[in-house]
Amino acid sequence: MTTSDSLLQLRKAAVPQGIGHVTDIVCARAENAELWDLEGRRYIDFAAGIAVLNTGHNHPKVKAAVEAQLQKFSHTCFHVALYPDYIMLADQLNKLAPGSSPKKTMLLSTGVEAVENAIKIARAATGRSGIVSFSGAFHGRTMMGMALTGKVIPYKAGFGPFPSEVFHASYPHLYHGISVEDSLISLNTLFKVDVDPSRVAAIILEPVQGEGGFNIAPPAFLQELRKICDAHGILLIIDEIQTGFARTGRMFATEYAGIEPDLMTMAKGIAGGFPLSAVTGKAEIMDAAPVGGLGGTYAGSPIGCAAALAVLEVIEQENLCERAQQIGKVFVDRLGKFAHKERIGDIRHLGAMIAIELVRDGDADKPDAELARALVAAGRKKGLILLSCGTRGNVIRFLPPLTISDALIHEGLDILENCFDEVETER
Repeated sequence: MTTSDSLLQLRKAAVPQGIGHVTDIVCARAENAELWDLEGRRYIDFAAGIAVLNTGHNHPKVKAAVEAQLQKFSHTCFHVALYPDYIMLADQLNKLAPGSSPKKTMLLSTGVEAVENAIKIARAATGRSGIVSFSGAFHGRTMMGMALTGKVIPYKAGFGPFPSEVFHASYPHLYHGISVEDSLISLNTLFKVDVDPSRVAAIILEPVQGEGGFNIAPPAFLQELRKICDAHGILLIIDEIQTGFARTGRMFATEYAGIEPDLMTMAKGIAGGFPLSAVTGKAEIMDAAPVGGLGGTYAGSPIGCAAALAVLEVIEQENLCERAQQIGKVFVDRLGKFAHKERIGDIRHLGAMIAIELVRDGDADKPDAELARALVAAGRKKGLILLSCGTRGNVIRFLPPLTISDALIHEGLDILENCFDEVETER
Protein backbone atom coordinates (compact mmCIF):
# COMPACT_ATOMS: atom_id res chain seq x y z
CA MET A 1 0.00 0.00 0.00
CA THR A 2 1.27 3.47 -0.92
CA THR A 3 1.54 5.69 2.15
CA SER A 4 2.36 9.33 2.73
CA ASP A 5 5.66 8.33 4.37
CA SER A 6 6.70 6.11 1.45
CA LEU A 7 5.91 8.85 -1.06
CA LEU A 8 7.78 11.44 0.98
CA GLN A 9 10.82 9.18 0.90
CA LEU A 10 10.43 8.75 -2.87
CA ARG A 11 10.03 12.51 -3.23
CA LYS A 12 13.51 12.98 -1.73
CA ALA A 13 15.01 10.70 -4.35
CA ALA A 14 12.92 11.78 -7.33
CA VAL A 15 12.22 15.52 -6.97
CA PRO A 16 14.78 18.36 -6.63
CA GLN A 17 15.06 19.88 -3.16
CA GLY A 18 14.73 23.35 -4.69
CA ILE A 19 11.03 22.69 -5.17
CA GLY A 20 9.87 23.62 -1.69
CA HIS A 21 6.69 22.55 0.03
CA VAL A 22 5.03 24.17 3.04
CA THR A 23 3.66 20.93 4.50
CA ASP A 24 4.33 17.22 4.08
CA ILE A 25 0.66 16.48 3.33
CA VAL A 26 0.13 14.04 0.46
CA CYS A 27 -3.35 14.78 -0.82
CA ALA A 28 -5.72 11.95 -1.73
CA ARG A 29 -8.90 13.98 -2.34
CA ALA A 30 -10.37 17.43 -1.72
CA GLU A 31 -13.75 19.12 -1.70
CA ASN A 32 -14.56 22.80 -1.29
CA ALA A 33 -12.42 23.99 1.67
CA GLU A 34 -11.29 20.58 2.97
CA LEU A 35 -8.82 17.96 1.87
CA TRP A 36 -7.80 14.49 3.05
CA ASP A 37 -4.41 12.79 2.90
CA LEU A 38 -3.66 9.17 1.95
CA GLU A 39 -4.30 8.01 5.51
CA GLY A 40 -7.69 9.75 5.63
CA ARG A 41 -6.62 12.66 7.86
CA ARG A 42 -8.77 15.73 7.26
CA TYR A 43 -7.46 19.28 6.83
CA ILE A 44 -9.18 22.66 6.70
CA ASP A 45 -7.67 24.56 3.78
CA PHE A 46 -6.77 28.19 4.50
CA ALA A 47 -4.45 28.27 1.46
CA ALA A 48 -6.67 27.39 -1.53
CA GLY A 49 -3.63 26.39 -3.55
CA ILE A 50 -2.24 29.91 -2.98
CA ALA A 51 -5.42 31.77 -3.98
CA VAL A 52 -6.10 29.51 -6.96
CA LEU A 53 -9.23 27.80 -5.65
CA ASN A 54 -11.43 30.82 -5.03
CA THR A 55 -14.35 28.62 -6.06
CA GLY A 56 -13.15 25.77 -3.84
CA HIS A 57 -11.79 22.32 -4.59
CA ASN A 58 -13.75 20.50 -7.30
CA HIS A 59 -16.63 22.95 -7.64
CA PRO A 60 -19.40 20.98 -9.38
CA LYS A 61 -19.89 23.55 -12.18
CA VAL A 62 -16.19 23.81 -12.93
CA LYS A 63 -15.84 20.04 -12.87
CA ALA A 64 -18.82 19.62 -15.22
CA ALA A 65 -17.43 22.20 -17.65
CA VAL A 66 -14.08 20.42 -17.80
CA GLU A 67 -15.69 17.01 -18.27
CA ALA A 68 -17.82 18.39 -21.11
CA GLN A 69 -14.77 19.90 -22.84
CA LEU A 70 -12.85 16.62 -22.52
CA GLN A 71 -15.60 14.93 -24.51
CA LYS A 72 -14.84 17.34 -27.39
CA PHE A 73 -11.04 17.73 -27.44
CA SER A 74 -8.19 18.50 -25.07
CA HIS A 75 -5.81 20.41 -27.34
CA THR A 76 -5.48 21.80 -30.85
CA CYS A 77 -3.05 24.68 -30.21
CA PHE A 78 -4.80 28.00 -30.75
CA HIS A 79 -2.20 28.86 -33.40
CA VAL A 80 -3.34 25.86 -35.45
CA ALA A 81 -7.11 25.56 -34.93
CA LEU A 82 -9.11 28.17 -33.02
CA TYR A 83 -11.76 27.20 -30.49
CA PRO A 84 -14.79 29.08 -29.15
CA ASP A 85 -13.98 29.17 -25.43
CA TYR A 86 -10.68 31.03 -25.90
CA ILE A 87 -12.42 33.79 -27.85
CA MET A 88 -15.44 33.96 -25.54
CA LEU A 89 -13.26 34.08 -22.43
CA ALA A 90 -11.13 36.84 -23.93
CA ASP A 91 -14.30 38.81 -24.67
CA GLN A 92 -15.55 38.39 -21.09
CA LEU A 93 -12.23 39.45 -19.57
CA ASN A 94 -12.19 42.51 -21.82
CA LYS A 95 -15.58 43.50 -20.43
CA LEU A 96 -14.63 42.82 -16.80
CA ALA A 97 -11.31 44.69 -16.83
CA PRO A 98 -11.39 48.12 -15.16
CA GLY A 99 -11.79 51.18 -17.38
CA SER A 100 -13.76 52.15 -20.46
CA SER A 101 -11.06 51.80 -23.14
CA PRO A 102 -11.49 49.03 -25.72
CA LYS A 103 -9.56 45.97 -24.55
CA LYS A 104 -7.97 42.84 -25.97
CA THR A 105 -6.82 39.68 -24.15
CA MET A 106 -4.24 36.98 -24.77
CA LEU A 107 -4.35 33.71 -22.84
CA LEU A 108 -1.37 31.79 -21.50
CA SER A 109 -0.63 29.05 -18.96
CA THR A 110 1.06 30.50 -15.86
CA GLY A 111 1.20 33.76 -13.94
CA VAL A 112 4.83 34.49 -14.70
CA GLU A 113 4.17 33.78 -18.39
CA ALA A 114 1.55 36.54 -18.26
CA VAL A 115 4.07 38.86 -16.61
CA GLU A 116 6.74 38.09 -19.22
CA ASN A 117 4.31 38.82 -22.04
CA ALA A 118 3.07 42.02 -20.43
CA ILE A 119 6.68 43.24 -20.37
CA LYS A 120 7.16 42.21 -24.01
CA ILE A 121 4.01 44.06 -25.04
CA ALA A 122 4.96 47.17 -23.06
CA ARG A 123 8.38 47.31 -24.69
CA ALA A 124 6.91 46.78 -28.16
CA ALA A 125 4.28 49.48 -27.61
CA THR A 126 6.64 52.13 -26.21
CA GLY A 127 9.94 51.37 -27.93
CA ARG A 128 11.54 51.64 -24.48
CA SER A 129 13.30 49.05 -22.35
CA GLY A 130 13.32 50.14 -18.68
CA ILE A 131 10.95 48.55 -16.17
CA VAL A 132 10.19 49.73 -12.63
CA SER A 133 9.04 47.29 -9.98
CA PHE A 134 8.85 47.56 -6.17
CA SER A 135 10.49 46.29 -3.02
CA GLY A 136 8.67 43.25 -1.66
CA ALA A 137 7.19 42.40 -5.06
CA PHE A 138 6.78 38.86 -6.35
CA HIS A 139 6.30 38.38 -10.09
CA GLY A 140 7.45 34.81 -10.64
CA ARG A 141 10.47 32.53 -11.01
CA THR A 142 11.56 32.98 -14.64
CA MET A 143 14.60 35.19 -15.21
CA MET A 144 12.50 38.30 -15.87
CA GLY A 145 10.11 37.32 -13.08
CA MET A 146 13.02 37.12 -10.65
CA ALA A 147 14.47 40.41 -11.91
CA LEU A 148 11.14 42.10 -11.14
CA THR A 149 10.75 40.36 -7.77
CA GLY A 150 11.80 42.46 -4.78
CA LYS A 151 12.76 39.63 -2.43
CA VAL A 152 16.11 37.84 -2.62
CA ILE A 153 15.64 34.76 -0.38
CA PRO A 154 14.60 32.23 -1.60
CA TYR A 155 13.68 33.45 -5.07
CA LYS A 156 16.79 35.17 -6.45
CA ALA A 157 19.77 33.86 -4.48
CA GLY A 158 22.27 32.08 -6.71
CA PHE A 159 20.35 32.51 -9.97
CA GLY A 160 21.74 35.74 -11.40
CA PRO A 161 22.63 37.65 -13.42
CA PHE A 162 19.13 38.79 -14.26
CA PRO A 163 17.79 40.81 -17.20
CA SER A 164 19.04 44.38 -17.10
CA GLU A 165 17.17 47.69 -16.90
CA VAL A 166 14.89 46.60 -14.08
CA PHE A 167 14.70 49.06 -11.18
CA HIS A 168 13.03 48.90 -7.77
CA ALA A 169 11.27 51.66 -5.85
CA SER A 170 9.86 51.47 -2.29
CA TYR A 171 6.36 50.06 -1.87
CA PRO A 172 4.19 51.87 0.70
CA HIS A 173 3.80 50.06 4.02
CA LEU A 174 2.27 52.16 6.76
CA TYR A 175 2.92 49.59 9.51
CA HIS A 176 6.62 49.92 8.78
CA GLY A 177 6.55 53.67 8.41
CA ILE A 178 6.70 53.86 4.60
CA SER A 179 4.03 56.34 3.53
CA VAL A 180 2.62 56.98 0.06
CA GLU A 181 4.74 60.14 0.00
CA ASP A 182 7.86 58.14 0.91
CA SER A 183 7.22 55.74 -1.95
CA LEU A 184 6.67 58.51 -4.45
CA ILE A 185 9.88 60.20 -3.30
CA SER A 186 11.67 56.89 -3.83
CA LEU A 187 10.32 56.66 -7.37
CA ASN A 188 11.26 60.26 -8.12
CA THR A 189 14.77 59.63 -6.78
CA LEU A 190 15.06 56.55 -8.97
CA PHE A 191 14.18 58.71 -12.00
CA LYS A 192 16.94 61.14 -11.03
CA VAL A 193 19.77 58.74 -10.21
CA ASP A 194 19.11 55.42 -12.02
CA VAL A 195 16.92 55.77 -15.12
CA ASP A 196 15.44 58.64 -17.06
CA PRO A 197 11.63 58.23 -17.19
CA SER A 198 11.80 58.66 -20.96
CA ARG A 199 13.53 55.25 -21.07
CA VAL A 200 10.94 53.49 -18.89
CA ALA A 201 8.46 51.29 -20.74
CA ALA A 202 6.34 50.31 -17.74
CA ILE A 203 5.80 50.37 -14.01
CA ILE A 204 4.51 47.05 -12.67
CA LEU A 205 3.06 46.38 -9.23
CA GLU A 206 0.64 44.25 -7.24
CA PRO A 207 -2.26 46.22 -5.68
CA VAL A 208 -1.82 43.90 -2.68
CA GLN A 209 1.60 42.28 -2.43
CA GLY A 210 1.32 38.53 -2.08
CA GLU A 211 4.67 37.02 -1.12
CA GLY A 212 5.70 40.44 0.20
CA GLY A 213 3.31 40.12 3.14
CA PHE A 214 -0.16 41.24 1.96
CA ASN A 215 0.87 44.88 1.94
CA ILE A 216 -2.00 46.91 0.53
CA ALA A 217 -1.35 49.82 -1.84
CA PRO A 218 -3.53 52.78 -0.75
CA PRO A 219 -5.82 54.01 -3.54
CA ALA A 220 -4.02 57.36 -3.47
CA PHE A 221 -0.75 55.62 -4.37
CA LEU A 222 -2.23 53.87 -7.42
CA GLN A 223 -3.89 57.12 -8.48
CA GLU A 224 -0.58 58.99 -8.29
CA LEU A 225 1.19 56.27 -10.23
CA ARG A 226 -1.44 56.59 -12.94
CA LYS A 227 -0.71 60.35 -13.17
CA ILE A 228 3.06 59.79 -13.23
CA CYS A 229 2.76 57.20 -15.98
CA ASP A 230 0.54 59.47 -18.05
CA ALA A 231 2.93 62.41 -17.61
CA HIS A 232 5.94 60.41 -18.83
CA GLY A 233 4.37 58.11 -21.43
CA ILE A 234 4.97 55.08 -19.20
CA LEU A 235 2.58 52.11 -19.21
CA LEU A 236 1.05 50.99 -15.91
CA ILE A 237 0.93 47.20 -15.50
CA ILE A 238 -1.19 45.94 -12.59
CA ASP A 239 -0.41 42.39 -11.48
CA GLU A 240 -3.75 40.93 -10.35
CA ILE A 241 -2.49 37.35 -10.33
CA GLN A 242 -3.17 36.77 -6.62
CA THR A 243 -5.74 39.53 -6.07
CA GLY A 244 -8.06 38.79 -8.98
CA PHE A 245 -11.36 37.02 -9.41
CA ALA A 246 -13.28 38.22 -6.34
CA ARG A 247 -10.48 37.52 -3.83
CA THR A 248 -10.40 41.07 -2.46
CA GLY A 249 -14.14 41.73 -2.53
CA ARG A 250 -14.09 43.16 -6.04
CA MET A 251 -13.47 41.28 -9.25
CA PHE A 252 -10.09 43.03 -9.34
CA ALA A 253 -8.39 44.93 -6.53
CA THR A 254 -7.57 47.81 -8.91
CA GLU A 255 -11.23 48.78 -8.77
CA TYR A 256 -10.77 50.20 -5.26
CA ALA A 257 -8.53 52.92 -6.71
CA GLY A 258 -10.83 53.76 -9.61
CA ILE A 259 -8.01 53.71 -12.17
CA GLU A 260 -7.57 51.98 -15.51
CA PRO A 261 -4.38 49.97 -16.01
CA ASP A 262 -2.76 49.91 -19.43
CA LEU A 263 -2.10 46.19 -19.00
CA MET A 264 -3.26 43.71 -16.38
CA THR A 265 -1.94 40.23 -15.62
CA MET A 266 -4.19 37.46 -14.28
CA ALA A 267 -3.83 33.81 -13.27
CA LYS A 268 -4.39 31.77 -10.07
CA GLY A 269 -8.15 32.12 -9.41
CA ILE A 270 -8.99 32.40 -13.09
CA ALA A 271 -9.74 28.73 -13.79
CA GLY A 272 -10.48 26.87 -10.57
CA GLY A 273 -7.20 24.96 -10.44
CA PHE A 274 -6.50 24.44 -14.14
CA PRO A 275 -3.39 26.07 -15.64
CA LEU A 276 -4.43 29.31 -17.30
CA SER A 277 -3.37 32.95 -17.25
CA ALA A 278 -4.11 36.11 -19.18
CA VAL A 279 -2.91 39.55 -20.16
CA THR A 280 -5.69 42.05 -20.75
CA GLY A 281 -4.93 45.55 -21.91
CA LYS A 282 -5.91 48.54 -23.97
CA ALA A 283 -6.50 47.34 -27.52
CA GLU A 284 -3.96 49.57 -29.25
CA ILE A 285 -1.26 48.50 -26.78
CA MET A 286 -2.08 44.80 -27.07
CA ASP A 287 -1.82 45.10 -30.86
CA ALA A 288 1.72 46.53 -30.70
CA ALA A 289 3.45 43.15 -30.94
CA PRO A 290 3.94 41.77 -34.46
CA VAL A 291 2.02 38.75 -35.73
CA GLY A 292 3.67 35.64 -34.32
CA GLY A 293 5.38 37.57 -31.53
CA LEU A 294 2.93 36.36 -28.88
CA GLY A 295 1.53 32.96 -27.93
CA GLY A 296 2.67 29.47 -26.99
CA THR A 297 1.90 25.84 -27.73
CA TYR A 298 -0.22 25.30 -24.62
CA ALA A 299 -1.30 28.92 -24.19
CA GLY A 300 -5.02 29.23 -23.53
CA SER A 301 -5.69 25.50 -23.01
CA PRO A 302 -9.23 24.49 -24.05
CA ILE A 303 -9.62 22.75 -20.68
CA GLY A 304 -8.52 25.86 -18.80
CA CYS A 305 -10.78 28.12 -20.87
CA ALA A 306 -13.83 25.93 -20.19
CA ALA A 307 -13.01 25.96 -16.48
CA ALA A 308 -12.53 29.74 -16.47
CA LEU A 309 -15.89 30.41 -18.10
CA ALA A 310 -17.49 28.25 -15.41
CA VAL A 311 -15.56 30.11 -12.68
CA LEU A 312 -16.92 33.44 -13.91
CA GLU A 313 -20.44 32.03 -13.74
CA VAL A 314 -19.91 30.78 -10.20
CA ILE A 315 -18.49 34.13 -9.05
CA GLU A 316 -21.58 35.91 -10.34
CA GLN A 317 -24.22 33.34 -9.34
CA GLU A 318 -22.83 32.78 -5.83
CA ASN A 319 -22.01 36.46 -5.19
CA LEU A 320 -18.41 35.66 -4.33
CA CYS A 321 -17.29 39.30 -4.30
CA GLU A 322 -19.76 39.96 -1.49
CA ARG A 323 -18.80 36.68 0.16
CA ALA A 324 -15.12 37.70 0.16
CA GLN A 325 -16.04 40.83 2.12
CA GLN A 326 -17.94 38.73 4.65
CA ILE A 327 -15.06 36.27 5.03
CA GLY A 328 -12.64 39.11 5.68
CA LYS A 329 -14.87 40.51 8.41
CA VAL A 330 -15.23 37.12 10.13
CA PHE A 331 -11.46 36.62 10.16
CA VAL A 332 -10.60 40.12 11.37
CA ASP A 333 -13.23 40.03 14.13
CA ARG A 334 -11.91 36.71 15.45
CA LEU A 335 -8.22 37.53 15.07
CA GLY A 336 -8.72 40.77 16.98
CA LYS A 337 -9.95 38.77 19.96
CA PHE A 338 -7.05 36.33 20.13
CA ALA A 339 -5.43 36.16 23.55
CA HIS A 340 -1.87 36.65 22.33
CA LYS A 341 -2.42 40.16 20.99
CA GLU A 342 1.14 41.27 21.73
CA ARG A 343 2.35 38.67 19.21
CA ILE A 344 0.14 40.05 16.42
CA GLY A 345 1.62 43.39 15.47
CA ASP A 346 -0.73 44.08 12.58
CA ILE A 347 -3.91 42.63 11.07
CA ARG A 348 -4.53 43.68 7.49
CA HIS A 349 -6.95 42.57 4.82
CA LEU A 350 -8.69 43.49 1.64
CA GLY A 351 -11.72 41.26 1.30
CA ALA A 352 -10.64 37.66 1.81
CA MET A 353 -6.94 38.42 1.43
CA ILE A 354 -6.06 38.47 5.13
CA ALA A 355 -2.79 38.51 7.06
CA ILE A 356 -1.33 38.83 10.53
CA GLU A 357 2.20 40.11 11.06
CA LEU A 358 3.92 38.41 13.97
CA VAL A 359 6.34 40.36 16.18
CA ARG A 360 7.95 40.27 19.62
CA ASP A 361 6.74 42.60 22.36
CA GLY A 362 4.33 44.32 19.99
CA ASP A 363 7.29 45.94 18.21
CA ALA A 364 7.16 46.23 14.41
CA ASP A 365 10.98 46.21 14.35
CA LYS A 366 11.14 42.78 16.00
CA PRO A 367 9.80 40.33 13.40
CA ASP A 368 9.04 36.83 14.68
CA ALA A 369 9.61 34.46 11.77
CA GLU A 370 10.20 31.62 14.22
CA LEU A 371 6.64 31.94 15.51
CA ALA A 372 5.28 31.98 11.97
CA ARG A 373 7.10 28.73 11.15
CA ALA A 374 5.94 27.15 14.40
CA LEU A 375 2.29 28.06 13.76
CA VAL A 376 2.37 26.62 10.23
CA ALA A 377 3.85 23.37 11.58
CA ALA A 378 1.45 23.18 14.54
CA GLY A 379 -1.52 23.87 12.28
CA ARG A 380 -0.58 21.02 9.98
CA LYS A 381 -0.45 18.60 12.93
CA LYS A 382 -3.89 19.73 14.08
CA GLY A 383 -5.53 19.64 10.65
CA LEU A 384 -5.18 23.23 9.43
CA ILE A 385 -3.27 24.33 6.32
CA LEU A 386 -1.60 27.73 6.75
CA LEU A 387 0.86 29.73 4.64
CA SER A 388 3.52 32.19 5.72
CA CYS A 389 4.95 35.05 3.66
CA GLY A 390 6.59 38.46 3.95
CA THR A 391 10.07 39.73 3.22
CA ARG A 392 10.96 38.94 6.85
CA GLY A 393 9.09 35.61 6.92
CA ASN A 394 6.89 36.71 9.85
CA VAL A 395 3.46 36.97 8.21
CA ILE A 396 0.70 34.34 8.23
CA ARG A 397 -1.64 34.79 5.28
CA PHE A 398 -5.15 33.43 5.03
CA LEU A 399 -6.55 32.55 1.59
CA PRO A 400 -9.55 30.28 2.17
CA PRO A 401 -11.80 29.38 -0.75
CA LEU A 402 -14.54 31.99 -1.11
CA THR A 403 -17.04 29.14 -0.92
CA ILE A 404 -16.01 28.20 2.64
CA SER A 405 -18.70 28.19 5.35
CA ASP A 406 -18.54 30.38 8.45
CA ALA A 407 -18.59 27.22 10.56
CA LEU A 408 -15.43 25.94 8.88
CA ILE A 409 -13.75 29.33 9.26
CA HIS A 410 -14.42 29.32 12.99
CA GLU A 411 -13.26 25.72 13.31
CA GLY A 412 -10.01 26.63 11.60
CA LEU A 413 -9.51 29.73 13.74
CA ASP A 414 -10.18 27.66 16.87
CA ILE A 415 -7.31 25.43 15.76
CA LEU A 416 -5.11 28.45 15.12
CA GLU A 417 -5.83 29.88 18.56
CA ASN A 418 -4.95 26.52 20.11
CA CYS A 419 -1.73 26.54 18.09
CA PHE A 420 -0.85 29.95 19.53
CA ASP A 421 -1.40 28.65 23.07
CA GLU A 422 0.64 25.51 22.43
CA VAL A 423 3.55 27.27 20.72
CA GLU A 424 3.71 30.05 23.32
CA THR A 425 3.77 27.49 26.13
CA GLU A 426 6.66 25.63 24.48
CA ARG A 427 8.58 28.86 23.93
